[in-house]
Amino acid sequence: MAVGSGERSAVVPEQAGEHPGRRTGEHAEGVTAAVPGRLRALLGDRPGRAALLLAVGVLSLLAYETVRQLEHFQMVDMVVYRDEGETVRHGQNLYTMIVPHWKLYATYPPFAALVFTATTLAPVPLLRAVVTCANLALLAALAWLSFRLVGWPRQRSRPLAVALAPLAGVWLEPVYTTLRYGQINLLIVCLVLADLNRPDRARSKGLLIGIATGLKLTPGVFGLYLLLTGRPRAALVSFAGFAGTVLFGWLALPQASWSFWTDYLYDSHRVGATGIVDNQSLRGALARLLHEHNPNLSWVLAAGLTAAAGLAVAARTARVGPRLPRADAWGAVCAALTALLVSPISWTHHWVWCVPILVLLAAEAAAEQARPRAARRLRWRPLLGLGLLAFAGYGMWLVPHRLPQDSLHLALWQQLPGSVYPAFGLLLLGVAVVRTARRRRREEPPPPAPAAQERSR
Repeated sequence: MAVGSGERSAVVPEQAGEHPGRRTGEHAEGVTAAVPGRLRALLGDRPGRAALLLAVGVLSLLAYETVRQLEHFQMVDMVVYRDEGETVRHGQNLYTMIVPHWKLYATYPPFAALVFTATTLAPVPLLRAVVTCANLALLAALAWLSFRLVGWPRQRSRPLAVALAPLAGVWLEPVYTTLRYGQINLLIVCLVLADLNRPDRARSKGLLIGIATGLKLTPGVFGLYLLLTGRPRAALVSFAGFAGTVLFGWLALPQASWSFWTDYLYDSHRVGATGIVDNQSLRGALARLLHEHNPNLSWVLAAGLTAAAGLAVAARTARVGPRLPRADAWGAVCAALTALLVSPISWTHHWVWCVPILVLLAAEAAAEQARPRAARRLRWRPLLGLGLLAFAGYGMWLVPHRLPQDSLHLALWQQLPGSVYPAFGLLLLGVAVVRTARRRRREEPPPPAPAAQERSR
């Protein structure tokens, strides 16, 4: 039987009039034909419209590159990172290092400086190109992670949306500034969202949040967020991951670690002036509103209330779970907004959380549009428009800001554009409160009718 089968298989090509070379050629044609198929998958159901969007996106990226060349982006923060790495490699004092041209200091934990030693392997001109390309790739990854967290758009539409993200997203002010300075904010947000997208049963969930906290302390709020939302194992893993980065930094750089954790961590003046419009935290907004260099009591009260309310809203929103669409995404966004608002310094480029924020608002607007016309309410589309105006309007740069004292003498009508990010952040937290409260009221059973109460008595 085996021989007969083999004979049959041997004579079939001859009976069919086929030639071995012809089969190979047809296979090659099949592989070639698969490429347009992948392209069609990328373009989706409306290839003409998608191709037009991609063309506009490419033109957008070319325009960005033109602006980048005209403005001669120095990527100052990238140079600081590289100098930190050089300082570590040569065994010098990390936190007394000053970058000469800009007079900037090292402000991140010692673990970050150890990571930055990798940047010393390339000269600055090459490093600028590498970091720019890496940040554009991280922008696409951030869009993909945001789509996964929100659960929007449909799976077959996501490749096009991810492709468009770095083409159009470069004009969002926090992203633009991150690229201009060569910052690591996109990496930080990607680490956090990659962890939040993992299933809760994953044993190492929380580790990436711990590593992100070791690089830049503000992601530590997500460890508390995991704990408050009933995921203690993931929270403990994040705390352990952060402790591991601290221990690693202490073993490698004991003197720098002692200086940072006992002294420099609490000195916000090393980071920069509080009142300038670059600082889009509550403290910066209060400094400009009250015309004070360093508001203390007012900021402590405002930050304490915002931290308590923000984390409570984040935990409550996430705990609603399946009963509230996109609950995990709302919880993560509320936690991020809380960290950005209460931090003493939140530079504009720290607000790259605008990408998941806008994706979330776009998903809500799409769900609103999909409802029947009679049940449709105009709520999310105006809020999405406000978000686009806030993050792509460059409002803080339209008010006087060239000198540090200019920001402390803004007129009342200039306060809103000068502090547009904290204003929009507080608005979103309020929206999250209302959204969760409305869903809770819908789920509560109505009170019994008076006749029913009388019968029960």
